[in-house]
Amino acid sequence: MRPSSLTAWCLLFSLAFITAAQAEGGLNPWLQARAREHAVWMAKQEHRSEAGALALWQERPASQSPDIPDFVPPSSLAPLIRAVEASVVRISTLNATSRAGGAGRSAGSGFVLTPDGLVVTNNHVVARAQSIDVGLADGREFPAEVVGRDASTDVALLRLRGVGATPLPAVYLGDSDRLEVGDWVVAIGNPFGLDHSVSHGMISAKERVLGVDVFDDFIQTDALINPGNSGGPLFNMRGEVVGVNTAIMSQGQGIGFAVPINLVKDLLPNLRENGRLERGWLGLKVDDAHAVVKYVYRRSPAAEAGIRAGDQVLAVNGKAIDSYLQLLRKVALLAPGTETKLTLMRGGTRQEVAVKLAARPAPETLQALEGPGNMDDLGLVLKDLSPEVASSLGHTAYSGALVTGVVPRSPAAQAGIVAGDVITEVNRRRVKDVAGVRATLAMGNGGGTNVLIRVQRGEVQQYLTMVP
Repeated sequence: MRPSSLTAWCLLFSLAFITAAQAEGGLNPWLQARAREHAVWMAKQEHRSEAGALALWQERPASQSPDIPDFVPPSSLAPLIRAVEASVVRISTLNATSRAGGAGRSAGSGFVLTPDGLVVTNNHVVARAQSIDVGLADGREFPAEVVGRDASTDVALLRLRGVGATPLPAVYLGDSDRLEVGDWVVAIGNPFGLDHSVSHGMISAKERVLGVDVFDDFIQTDALINPGNSGGPLFNMRGEVVGVNTAIMSQGQGIGFAVPINLVKDLLPNLRENGRLERGWLGLKVDDAHAVVKYVYRRSPAAEAGIRAGDQVLAVNGKAIDSYLQLLRKVALLAPGTETKLTLMRGGTRQEVAVKLAARPAPETLQALEGPGNMDDLGLVLKDLSPEVASSLGHTAYSGALVTGVVPRSPAAQAGIVAGDVITEVNRRRVKDVAGVRATLAMGNGGGTNVLIRVQRGEVQQYLTMVP
């Protein structure tokens, strides 16, 4: 017999017993009390039997409040959209003639950065543009010119011409570092030429690496981003721009990516001043995982600031970092000459140092600095003129040492030596390879402090003086 049937039978029996006893002229009060207790006990057993199947999950009792701390269910986004949509612009370009023939047109989105007419969009929207037109939500149209652009971050800065004295509706920029997965966001743009289309969703992930460049640090969102949305703003629920919509996945549905606005903030002064990304350089080799300094290049900005091997870099200009890539992104987006504040941990003590960044050497120079041709004291990277190298450059094999890189602000750079020069003499002694340069330098120069270098540059030979 099932437990539920047994329980029901016992209850019926108890009730029948009590009723029969009362009909016969009354029942001892003690027996009546025991019968009632038995009935309550049996009812509890029935409840426990039925609840046993629900032990795999829990349900909120109707009397309990369903409110979740700090959560406010969204209702309408209309007030937010009305407040920000005037700053979103439509961008149309007439592009340079392609190899296939004929000039093409393209369209994208952007947003007004400053009331006097600076506009942010994607680099790929304007990279080939011969002319650019920007349309505002109120119907006004302006021609625009490129102030600066960078392919590695896909960010471009435009300036509208003929704005006049009336200020334009500019956006507020937010803090993309404070975004959390699950935060609500709104994308506004011109997908497929449909002006000021709005989509909303949430932050799906942060720091997505798509394999595009070292600066990959995308915000992933499920707010719909389609062709034509490129360069448009991604707003948070405060009406602040937290990203620049830039990429979609052709094989995915409802997956879009945006450049974090904090990265854009670091880049914008560089674009405005230089027109392109002039990358800053500290002169450090850093542990990939924990941003611990492994090596400091001599005469580099880091060396001049007193940074040492073993220091851990905690923050750049107050922004926390915990890996080599984060440090590289922060520093490389800043222009050479920028005064930068680093927060270090040295021997258990936090300290701050000011560093004036130099221009980042070419990748091949940085790679060569770690090789056998590195003349660190002088800021030179040299390579033997082997028969293969010499023939490709039109030189005689082992007729000198080829300069393949020069460290910024080094004695070699200050002396005027450039990549491509061939060093043929050191302190008036002939040299035929890198080993010869090293050996002659080790011999000294008769008590003088300067190093006299003879270089061949094309068909011309000249003497240059380095001060170590």
